[in-house]
Amino acid sequence: MEPLYQYAWLIPVLPLVGAMVVGLGLISFNQATNRLRQANAVFIISLLGASMVLSFALLWSQIQGHPEYTQMIEWAAAGNFHLQMGYTLDHLSALMCVIVTTVAFLVMVYTDGYMAHDPGYVRFYAYLSIFSASMLGLVISPNLVQVYIFWELVGMCSYLLIGFWFDRKAAADACQKAFVTNRVGDFGLLLGMLGIYWATGTFEFDLMGERLEGLVSSGMIAPALAALFAVLVFLGPVAKSAQFPLHVWLPDAMEGPTPISALIHAATMVAAGVFLVARMYPVFEHIPVAMTTIAWTGAVTSFLGATIALTQNDIKKGLAYSTISQLGYMVMAMGIGAYSAGLFHLMTHAYFKAMLFLCSGSVIHGMEGVVGHDPVLAQDMRLMGGLRKYMPLTSLAFLIGTLAICGIPPFAGFWSKDEILGLAFEANAALWLVGWLTAGLTAFYMFRMYFMTFEGEFRGNDMDIRTELSMAAAPVFGPGAMDVKELDHEADDHGHDDHGHSDSPHESPLTMTLPLLILAIPSTVIGLLGKPWENSFEGFIYAPGEVIEEVSHFDWTEFGIMAGNSVGIALIGITVASLMYLQHKIDPKAIADKFPALYQFSLNKWYFDDVYYNVFVMGCRRLARQIMEVDYRVIDGAVNLTGLATLVSGEGLKYLENGRAQFYALIVFGAVLGFVIVFSVV
Repeated sequence: MEPLYQYAWLIPVLPLVGAMVVGLGLISFNQATNRLRQANAVFIISLLGASMVLSFALLWSQIQGHPEYTQMIEWAAAGNFHLQMGYTLDHLSALMCVIVTTVAFLVMVYTDGYMAHDPGYVRFYAYLSIFSASMLGLVISPNLVQVYIFWELVGMCSYLLIGFWFDRKAAADACQKAFVTNRVGDFGLLLGMLGIYWATGTFEFDLMGERLEGLVSSGMIAPALAALFAVLVFLGPVAKSAQFPLHVWLPDAMEGPTPISALIHAATMVAAGVFLVARMYPVFEHIPVAMTTIAWTGAVTSFLGATIALTQNDIKKGLAYSTISQLGYMVMAMGIGAYSAGLFHLMTHAYFKAMLFLCSGSVIHGMEGVVGHDPVLAQDMRLMGGLRKYMPLTSLAFLIGTLAICGIPPFAGFWSKDEILGLAFEANAALWLVGWLTAGLTAFYMFRMYFMTFEGEFRGNDMDIRTELSMAAAPVFGPGAMDVKELDHEADDHGHDDHGHSDSPHESPLTMTLPLLILAIPSTVIGLLGKPWENSFEGFIYAPGEVIEEVSHFDWTEFGIMAGNSVGIALIGITVASLMYLQHKIDPKAIADKFPALYQFSLNKWYFDDVYYNVFVMGCRRLARQIMEVDYRVIDGAVNLTGLATLVSGEGLKYLENGRAQFYALIVFGAVLGFVIVFSVV
């Protein structure tokens, strides 16, 4: 097995090589490379497939009990400072490699069908490949410096992919918003890194935790200072995993093509934040203030995302807010010390959320045949309905994903979410209550999406609704945030017609439906690894330094009460959604009219975008305008005044320099006479 570990560095390098080769081809031989569309796709998918096979082999080796393996080389040295780079393979990194490679592989297969007519097909594959390589490099990084390098590469790739259709203003705005918001968190991460290094003298995860705990217990560092360092580091995951209050970028990331939405929301960018919290667990677990901050940040985020998702009509934005909510569960689990439960939910969520996003892409692909390539219309659930009879495979996969995320047994989400709620109840009843209420909201808005999309009558040919949606005011960010006139622009076609050519949607091709059906398998059965009476996952993934004790007796009564509570509130949410959107016994509009303030609060996303726009965007513009005035009037004024003085004095002096000796003698005589008069008076 040892040679297998010695070549584990190939896991991130293979997709990186694929991206480099195709990228160089696009730069040097653009037309020829773009003509070899299928060949480039097969090349990139094959390299990632090889990484996936190697990842599975390493995971199997870890399951069999192979010890942690680390390979390091000295990267830089100056005096007593030594910086090493390399890779480490343990239970966590092996599991993350499998999650990333499997989801990325299926997303790439799906991309062949979804982006088949797009002129940027080859470029998109190159971006996907370097994105996957960056995330894989991050998860096998042995220290915080190397994590930070790949952390920034992941951010760069997300910028490129969210803004892939950069000729649309909405996409350009969305990628800039994501980039700037993440820079806020990354700056905090950098400050926290430097602070911890100043205190401990190391970037190694285990050593940082041990030394920081020793310094605090000995009184050499104040607990408040250690807590400050930990919270600053946590700012990085807050931005990357879209936690409150830096969550605002994630729904707008829907402007990218749907395959990248699936990859960002399932296995790469947002997973990076939760992964870093797991890696930094040796530091966080000894700082109660940091753990409390992490737990409540996750709880507030889960509730916030669920409440906003209630009123979303764009299918991708609804799923985006559900991602924010589920990430909140994971972060809350980390904050209460439920290390393995948080990672278990990360794994199960990666599969069913990737499937849900790919299903939404399949729906959009089918709707474009009716409404044209217009995201305002193709993604709005008010124009859908009855798609189950037109897209049976997509509807089946979406239903499985919906049941999984709602926590209905025996689907994967039930086991992971129920474990988090059970441990939250032991840690803090208030946290459990927030998570429990969020579970009910999740069931409601997910089945609302399912019923609006796949049940009832198809509404895509209703010209009144289409006209109303087209004329509605475009949002500042996100899907539909574009001038409708842009649809007339040739560059906006992306290889599609602007007008529909069918009266009904159609099922997607095999390259798109096959990944959905494959992802449906882990979404259904993978949760059984974490069944509480024989938790194989917890025995494999455990917190650093934790000793797993054998549980001799399982309390079925306690499990029945906790599981019954979580499933019960989910069933209530499903029932209410059914009454409102399937049986139409309750009018959603009447409820919105009855509680207009709450409805508007949810519809306007708790007004976070408005507040940030007025405070930060407009505030920065006003500040920049004032600085420009100072620059124009004071700085430029002083420079211009100096120039004017020089010009005037030069113009005056030139009349005194006429070359006549008599004139110069007169000046000298006048000067002498003046001095004589002055001194005589004095």
